[in-house]
Amino acid sequence: MVTINDIAKEAKVSVGTVDRVIHNRGGVSKKTEAKVKKIIKKYDFRVNVMASSLALNKKFKIATLLPEFDEENTFWKSPLLGVNKATDEVLRFGAIVENYSFNQFDVDDYKREFKKIILSKPDAVIFVPIFGKVSKILTDELDANDIPYIFLNVNLQGCNNLSFIGQDSYMSGVLAGKLMHLSLQENTIAIMQTRLNLDNNHAITNRIKGFETYFEERKIDTLTKINITNLDDKIELTNKLQDLFIKHPTIKGIYVPNSRVFSIVNCIEETILKNLTIIGFDGTDQNVKCLLNDKVLFLISQQPFKEGYEAVKLITDYLLEKKQPSEQIYSPIEILTKENIQFSMEKNKSKN
Repeated sequence: MVTINDIAKEAKVSVGTVDRVIHNRGGVSKKTEAKVKKIIKKYDFRVNVMASSLALNKKFKIATLLPEFDEENTFWKSPLLGVNKATDEVLRFGAIVENYSFNQFDVDDYKREFKKIILSKPDAVIFVPIFGKVSKILTDELDANDIPYIFLNVNLQGCNNLSFIGQDSYMSGVLAGKLMHLSLQENTIAIMQTRLNLDNNHAITNRIKGFETYFEERKIDTLTKINITNLDDKIELTNKLQDLFIKHPTIKGIYVPNSRVFSIVNCIEETILKNLTIIGFDGTDQNVKCLLNDKVLFLISQQPFKEGYEAVKLITDYLLEKKQPSEQIYSPIEILTKENIQFSMEKNKSKN
């Protein structure tokens, strides 16, 4: 096995020079740096991260900030499970992960939790920038403190994040449009917009844009938008949906661009439901139950467990080796059906 000493001898430089090149510390001429990097590439040299970390006796603190989950909002359980799995693995490298959570409907709670993170003086942050305008202000604070950060799930533009890990939300919306069109052809389709969709979540907004674009490009004008302010009030939601089908009896398709399609489905009368084509997002337990009961035709999944896991691993590699991750790491856009749900890797991982 090639060592740093071997590389130094072949390059005819000191071990300290090789170490500076490996860790991008500067102080080396471009000519020497190029020569050392060529030898490193030649032998496919990899730093023994664990040995380096233990030798330096250095600890790294990584903070994560994810939305809370409960029995009605279970989506965020999967990325947290992924984070926890990676946490166990990176601990031996001196990386300590501290998890924070916030109410995704409460911007003040989001800011409070973010402030706690800043006060804890982390070496890096992984978070979901749901509240766009506020998040840009908060990232300025991270930039000012030279704290690297990765976005999870929501790809907020105009920031200095190391990477984004998640689904191409626009293209997932286009895919949903295609599935709906192939299933229904020219029937009227309702897009369910919640307050969160409209004000805060860029990912969900892009899913709606992608869906609409698919139909606009084909000059199909069959979409109608329905604003839902509260998915948790079942009585209010049931009444609103009843009124919807009375006013728009031609509706045959329902598009729910978030993880709460089960909330919509459970408030629609059975006689109406059996004649609808419904497409939603994310393989949560409640949504999968609807899929298996033929109440939902398709679910579009983004492998959130893997996203949480990869985010911790990537930020750890950056802290230890200055290994720069790709700016955008897109998750597969997986179509879940009644027939293939049992084979979903994400579903099986989330149970562990």
